[in-house]
Amino acid sequence: MIRTPLRPLARILDARAKGENPDAIERENLRQRHEEMRDAARQKAEGRLLMLGLAFLVGFGAVGFRMGVLASTEPAEPKTAPSGIAIVAQRADITDREGRILATNLVTHALYAQPKQMIDPVGAAQKLALIFPDLDAEKLKKDFTGAKKFLWIKKKISPEQMQLVHEIGDPGLLFGPREMRLYPNGPLAAHILGGSTFGREGVASAEVIGTAGVEKTYDGWLRDPANGGAPLQLSIDLSVQSTVEEVLYGGMKLMNAKGATAILMDVKTGEVVALASLPDFDPNTRPAPLTKGQAADSPLFNRAVQGVYELGSTFKLFAVAQALDLGLVTPDTMVDTKSPMVWGKYRIHDFHNYGAQLPVMDVIVKSSNVGTAHIAGLIGPERQQQFLESLGFFEPTAIELVEGPTGKPQRPKKWSEISMLTISYGHGISASPLHLASAYASIVNGGTRVIPTILKTDKVQQGARVVSEETSAIARTMLRQVVVRGTASFGDVPGYSVAGKTGTADKPTPQGGYYKDKVIATFASFFPSYDPKYVLIVTLDEPVETSGDEPRRTAGWTSVPVAAEIIRRIAPLLGLRPEVEPGTEAAVTLVNN
Repeated sequence: MIRTPLRPLARILDARAKGENPDAIERENLRQRHEEMRDAARQKAEGRLLMLGLAFLVGFGAVGFRMGVLASTEPAEPKTAPSGIAIVAQRADITDREGRILATNLVTHALYAQPKQMIDPVGAAQKLALIFPDLDAEKLKKDFTGAKKFLWIKKKISPEQMQLVHEIGDPGLLFGPREMRLYPNGPLAAHILGGSTFGREGVASAEVIGTAGVEKTYDGWLRDPANGGAPLQLSIDLSVQSTVEEVLYGGMKLMNAKGATAILMDVKTGEVVALASLPDFDPNTRPAPLTKGQAADSPLFNRAVQGVYELGSTFKLFAVAQALDLGLVTPDTMVDTKSPMVWGKYRIHDFHNYGAQLPVMDVIVKSSNVGTAHIAGLIGPERQQQFLESLGFFEPTAIELVEGPTGKPQRPKKWSEISMLTISYGHGISASPLHLASAYASIVNGGTRVIPTILKTDKVQQGARVVSEETSAIARTMLRQVVVRGTASFGDVPGYSVAGKTGTADKPTPQGGYYKDKVIATFASFFPSYDPKYVLIVTLDEPVETSGDEPRRTAGWTSVPVAAEIIRRIAPLLGLRPEVEPGTEAAVTLVNN
């Protein structure tokens, strides 16, 4: 920096020569120097103030922007980062064939405690016991004042209960978010849905897993995020299911039965439109399994799938249909029905005395054990086994329920000739009502095998052929006559041409042999008979009809009226209009004049 001298010699000499005061030059130069220094300092200060102002502007701008972002976002409680693997709680809905909700998720909370953070553990225990009557106040006091650092109090609480706990005001009582499984229809379709429970649990979430029914069968699918939240759509119709359960429950009580089941199945697609088992349960509060007694006594037991029973005379259709298909008989073939039929040391009796002979048609209509046994004798044990195997009576049904594999039919280890005879009329072999529904659908739908499914499908099954179309048509005619003039006369529903076969089987005792006063009564039906759309199986466990002078237990008096009322109620729901049953074509007779 070049500094100007305060007393420049040239100017001093010039001032002296002119007689001026040289000190004035110094004062002037000093003033100018101070002004320059002041201007430089001002510029430096102004620059600093400008930079400070810009810094404040940027800072306040950032704070204002962040405040705006926070103001526009949803409020959320701070969460502690969970340790370990995150629990995925989302589970897909389950719907009926029309998309109506059968199972869904509900956001709720769990209540837990950290006793070390509690202010008044004794008071909190007493107040919690008032909010939750099922909790023991003394046990809570012991837990809260003990060495525990963490404990669950309730896995699921309602918003009202949550507010009451909030009002206790103890910082040691905390809440964790939960997604619980909700079944909005209560017990409706309980044995199909099964139920769910919590698996892995954490403070932030819990894993919902299936415990039975389709919830367990499709547990992985329902929890798979790759499905994008798409619901699992079942084949059942909620309205039809509700009606079936309502009528079946009334019929079970009216007939004094200990249990009941009903299955409605599409004969072409195999879709199970309704499946009911009574007694039932509410999957929202699924009861614990029985630890003693028989499994069938538990409401969790699915009689339609797991129940394996001797189904009595409903099996007569299979013997007659096979004999017709093999060309061994025609509907008009006369068959020996003299009772009793003697086979070695065994005697086979009919419920009534039908005389010496009946045509094959009336063997079915009147339900003759003796006549059916003689027809089975024409078939033989080996061919009988092959036919029943083709109808699915040797393996569990393939229905998509976790209980399906447990319903394995029971058959004799040695298929002797006497086994052949008794099996022809439904004794000596046990199967589930779902097996029976599948077999009847396979016979009457034109003769092709149908496998039951609980999932919605519009595809007609192209199963293996079990009988010819001609045999299927004859079977439909025979079973219609059972309702018109046979053992199922109470099953007629005007406008819907119901057909079917009754079956009354004595229940076996645990010690061997059979009860004299306990039966399984079954009506295997379908409608309309001339163009079958649906098969309906109704089974009552130990029914007794008491309106007459003597108790009546046969299917014609018990399960048949219940099935008729079900059909009367559900046919309109299925879109079936009452129609006049088409008559046979008028015969043309040549007359010579």
